[in-house]
Amino acid sequence: MILKSHEAIAYYRQICAIQQKGAKNLAEVESRKEKQAAGATETASDIKGKIIDYIWSLKKQGYAESTVLGYGYTIKWLVKKGADLFNPESVKEILAKESCSNGRKANIVKAYTLWLEMHGLTWVPPQYQLASKLPFIPLEKELDDLIASCSRQMAAFLQLLKETAMRCGEALKLKWTDIDFATNTVRISPEKGSNPRICKISNTLAAMLGSLPKENQNVFTYKNTFYLRKTFAKQRKKAAHKLGNPRILQIHFHTFRHWKATMLYHQTKDILYVKNFLGHRNINNTLIYVQLAETIFKELEEYICKTAKTLEEAAKLIEAGFEYVTDIDGVKLFRKHK
Repeated sequence: MILKSHEAIAYYRQICAIQQKGAKNLAEVESRKEKQAAGATETASDIKGKIIDYIWSLKKQGYAESTVLGYGYTIKWLVKKGADLFNPESVKEILAKESCSNGRKANIVKAYTLWLEMHGLTWVPPQYQLASKLPFIPLEKELDDLIASCSRQMAAFLQLLKETAMRCGEALKLKWTDIDFATNTVRISPEKGSNPRICKISNTLAAMLGSLPKENQNVFTYKNTFYLRKTFAKQRKKAAHKLGNPRILQIHFHTFRHWKATMLYHQTKDILYVKNFLGHRNINNTLIYVQLAETIFKELEEYICKTAKTLEEAAKLIEAGFEYVTDIDGVKLFRKHK
């Protein structure tokens, strides 16, 4: 019995030693895990801070708000995909695996190149061939159906784009002081180096804008273009499903600008008028609407149309055999047979 007692004591001592060693090892493992987690947290926090610095750097360099938000989102997206932002090869691998369009990849390259420049780094970026294609031009009824399906504020925003061909950033910055309800005109502060302009608006649009709450100096209360696009995407998806028309999903904010410019050229055949209406500085940016109009309206035109803003311009057109037809957006429209 005594022997057995000694054996039992020795056995239990071994068990305790093993348990103590196991507990010590477990504590060491847990400690290592905590240190690794702390390191990861510090790294994530450090990257987050650098992204904020990157966004602020873009703002200081004068980039448009939409560009700043877009590039900031792109850098966050790269991090989410597992990219090492200080290793260009890591970014190249992600781009090679992604199935997004070449246009999207080219924008990612632009955003990441600016990131590297901010940190004094360079890289040899991948090259992407951008396919040139004509923009989608919907039927007017499809635009109207989409507008009618949206919320009051979004509907007013889209109707404004439809009538004035504003860029979404220009419309989002619109202030109440830019609208003259007495003359139904809107003053547009340009983006992307365009020219400032004034556009006539319909009584319908004036009423839609006038019904919006005047909460601050801005007409529209969306925080920025990112949230504006996100809200629009949700309402557009709902409208496409409700209307049973998948073509609605192809409509973007810039689609309204393309549609308006195409219709204007079709109505007037005056490329200079369309150029000025859009605020383009370079007529080469406007020429695409000639091709769009000719593609969409293939039937032969019976008349040559010209526009006149002044009495002198109108007199010259009449002398050249043109006849007055009507006013469009405050401009007189003339025509003559081919």
